[in-house]
Amino acid sequence: MRIGVISDTHGLLRPEAIAVLQDVDHILHAGDVGDPAILQTLRTLAPLTAIRGNIDTTGPCVQLPSTEFIELAGHNIYMLHSLADLDLDPVAAKVSVVISGHSHKPKIEHRKGVLYFNPGSAGPRRFSLPISLGLIEINVTVITPHLVKLPAE
Repeated sequence: MRIGVISDTHGLLRPEAIAVLQDVDHILHAGDVGDPAILQTLRTLAPLTAIRGNIDTTGPCVQLPSTEFIELAGHNIYMLHSLADLDLDPVAAKVSVVISGHSHKPKIEHRKGVLYFNPGSAGPRRFSLPISLGLIEINVTVITPHLVKLPAE
C-alpha cells in the first residue's frame, strides 16, 4: 500500500504535489489545509483522511477532527497537527505511525518501534525550509517512509 502524506498546504495545492499523489492508495492531510477545495481535489485522487490545523479556524475546515486514528494495511496510524499536542502513548495504543505537521520541517524519526513522520510543508514556502510531502509504503510488516522535495518557486 502506498500512502501519500501532505501537510500545511495553507490554501495552495501545487500541481507537483498532485503529480506525486497521483498513484497512491490513500492520502493523509495533517492539517493547515487553508482551503476546502484542496480536500475536494485530493479526494479525486484517492480516499482521504484529513485533520484540522491551527489555521483551520473558519469555514468547512474547522469541522475536521483535531486528531485521527486510522488503520491502513493492518497498521494503526495516529494523526495530529502538532507533535507537541501528542495526547497518547503510541506504544501502549499499538500505533505504528504518528503523522504530524505544523513545524514545516520534514522529519523521519523512529522511537521505541514507532515511526514519527512529518512530511513538511507542501504549501507556500516559509523561510528557507523545503517544500515537501511524503510517501509511506507498507508491505505487510515493513513500513518505509520517503520524503519528496518539490521544486521551489
